[in-house]
Amino acid sequence: MAIQWFPGHMHVTQKAISERVKDIDVVIELLDARLPGSSANPMLAELTGHKPGLKVLNKQDLADPERTALWLAHYNAQPDTRAIGLDASLTTPAQRLIAACHELAPNRGGMAKPMRVLICGIPNVGKSTLINTLTGSKKAKTGDEAGITKLEQRIVLADDFYLWDTPGMLWPRIIVAKSGYNLAASGAVGRNAYDEEEVALELLNTLKQHYAGLVEARFKLAESIAPLTDEEALEAVGRKRGALLGKGKINLQKAAEIVMHEFRNGSMGRITLETPEEFAQWLSAGQQADAERAAKKAARSQKKRPQRGAATPPAMDEAP
Repeated sequence: MAIQWFPGHMHVTQKAISERVKDIDVVIELLDARLPGSSANPMLAELTGHKPGLKVLNKQDLADPERTALWLAHYNAQPDTRAIGLDASLTTPAQRLIAACHELAPNRGGMAKPMRVLICGIPNVGKSTLINTLTGSKKAKTGDEAGITKLEQRIVLADDFYLWDTPGMLWPRIIVAKSGYNLAASGAVGRNAYDEEEVALELLNTLKQHYAGLVEARFKLAESIAPLTDEEALEAVGRKRGALLGKGKINLQKAAEIVMHEFRNGSMGRITLETPEEFAQWLSAGQQADAERAAKKAARSQKKRPQRGAATPPAMDEAP
């Protein structure tokens, strides 16, 4: 199943960012610390690539700290880039953003040259919560749902520090299949764009490999889920949580909803669905598959195109 979601307002956001970035000093991209590679928008990289960037691994309190350290090292090794981990609900760590921006653009500051910052990220990554924390007020709407923010807004954090918030934006075509599943599991994709049972099965596949103990403890499972198939693991969760239909059958839809809800709110424990090395492999495979698809499409188009100088076949009512 290919997961894609790009509502109309995201086209507007794309245009707004391309215009706004011309006057921006630093671009902050909020990433989900549980899926840093999958939540990094390649379209934003194209739109803002020439600007210093601050990668903020948000929701780090829900993520595996060892894997968060790997991702921070990965991003901090990139030129003109800084990376920090953050829990957007905490006031003191949130202030680190301002200091980090001044490190990336040391010549900006003061009323003559105020710092101009653009903050962006995928839907439901926690931008609005972070902005409300920074400002100490509810300037931005929040909610556990993708696509809450619909309009760009300018926020003054200090007399010489201006922040532009943008709606969450995905990209028109997700070429990394695993990223699509991870984004859906995190709540970054609208519910109409994926099948919850399929996403839950893929999520359990990852959890079985790396966090089986956390799943077993959370759902009080008597048996190890590591040797089970994804379907058997989902059934075990559904059975334990009472997601039952008649005649002992498991309500897999309900079980899937439970698994994803427990992952999203951190009830299973601190989990990260990917490492830098894993994501690099997925991206390479996705790019190769995408190139092959484009080549096949070009070949089909070439076959349909009439050859120059080819003789025009006689009309049906003409003699040969």
